[in-house]
Amino acid sequence: MSEQGPPVPFSSLPLSKTHEATKLNAWGAYGDKDERGFLNRQTDAIVAAAAASEIKTGTRVSLNAALDFQGDRPLFGRQAFKKDVYQKLPRIVHDDTWHFNTQSSSQWDGLRHFGYQQAQRFYNDTTVEDIAGTTERSKAQPNILGVQNLEKHGIVGRGVLVDFARWREQGPGRDIEGAQAFRTFERTPIKLEWLKQILSWQGTQLKFGDILIVRSGYMKAYYALDDSQIAELQAMHPPSLGGVEQSEELLNWIWDNFSCVAADHPSFEQWPTPHDWSCHEVFLAGWGCPIGELFELEELSRTCEKLGRWSFFVTSEATHVPGGVASPPNALAIF
Repeated sequence: MSEQGPPVPFSSLPLSKTHEATKLNAWGAYGDKDERGFLNRQTDAIVAAAAASEIKTGTRVSLNAALDFQGDRPLFGRQAFKKDVYQKLPRIVHDDTWHFNTQSSSQWDGLRHFGYQQAQRFYNDTTVEDIAGTTERSKAQPNILGVQNLEKHGIVGRGVLVDFARWREQGPGRDIEGAQAFRTFERTPIKLEWLKQILSWQGTQLKFGDILIVRSGYMKAYYALDDSQIAELQAMHPPSLGGVEQSEELLNWIWDNFSCVAADHPSFEQWPTPHDWSCHEVFLAGWGCPIGELFELEELSRTCEKLGRWSFFVTSEATHVPGGVASPPNALAIF
């Protein structure tokens, strides 16, 4: 793989013709048994260059929402975070236990999370039975596609914030009707053309292997909800959410530039998809591209504005849970 670009051009996709309805798959691009997908783009050279170019002041910003930020009323069918702190008498000692859904706060979606729905396949032609551990392949590759693959070398490199919320509220987006029509809890798109305009407005240049982070303003919108609005959202199946548009052009842009994607909203893309495919299918099942969701980006936005730069070094290590589906990101931005 070139340090300067993807392993094959976007026009070559799909690589595997084995199954229909596996839109733009890149199976085999990093090897038939590969379980890291886009994270193969985070080479030692790219990570070292990112550290050298981005770490200047040592300023650090957490990208993690509290595990219990949704309280006892998590949205979209997730389970609430539960914490039990207990004494170990007669010693003056405490232990605690946690129980939570890995999708209920900041998270990386691992490659077991979302497959091609019609083809019923995950990354690199992995089946539900492979993940269940009932096939010969699963014996050869135990815990195939688990989040241990996001933990082993971490998710590390140059992060780029595309601050849609700030651009929409304070920048040229104030004069764009479509941007003003964006609604956090309605299926409305953040268009690719706006993402590119925001990068230009910020003065941010992309480098191959960057970690894309999009701030929609979800956290501010969520904390402004009252009890009745939360109850209404809890009852929605499927939920209706604003997010990044689904388009061939958007997919091409992601393929050409990034090593993973993340955002502050629960789905990265607008949801439900208006097409017969979703970015979740292509990113996770087609390309092995981890998706970060519900990242806490408010302090990051303020820091970028203060320092006048929207790129930084990112270090994130998933929890080491062999066969896990998703994980808290344990993520830091370092300037």
